[in-house]
Amino acid sequence: MLKKRDIHDSYALYELMQHPDVFPFVRHKASSIEEYLFLTKQTIEAEERGELISRTILDEWGSPIGTISLFDIQEGAGFLGTWIGKDYHGKGYNKLAKDAFFNELFYELDVHTIFMRIRKVNIRSTKAAEKLPYVINSNETRAALLEQINEGQDIYNLFEIPKDLYTFDAVRCAHTAETEEHHLKEA
Repeated sequence: MLKKRDIHDSYALYELMQHPDVFPFVRHKASSIEEYLFLTKQTIEAEERGELISRTILDEWGSPIGTISLFDIQEGAGFLGTWIGKDYHGKGYNKLAKDAFFNELFYELDVHTIFMRIRKVNIRSTKAAEKLPYVINSNETRAALLEQINEGQDIYNLFEIPKDLYTFDAVRCAHTAETEEHHLKEA
């Protein structure tokens, strides 16, 4: 499902990134394959320096279909960035990738907070974030950070995923699944 970024995946990812429904939401845009190769190399080097964590999202056949990254890491917190090729939208890959990535960040690496900045005009993504029980709207509690991310052209809402809330939800879901399985066996 996820693997460390690899320069060899660049050609497939570059093609997927060019779709007009995807390109506006990619953090590191490239207008040529050469530029994308350079950006991928920079991403790999930045991860080696501990500045970010980036993974390639794979489909069930191991083909690259997008990327998921934690950018601007400071003191165990960073900003989530993810994109998936248009042909793979609405097929559950985003949720699978996020679950795998969050588990790696929280339980294998030294991350305790994941921030998400979502453009205010992106109602669909905002509603999706608000449905997740482990996501907190942080517009008020992190007002200084919100002001900082809204210094540019786009205006964002700020959300955060704290490790403890994510863990609590994972335990709750596991317990619910266990209880349902137990009831099915008794029936």
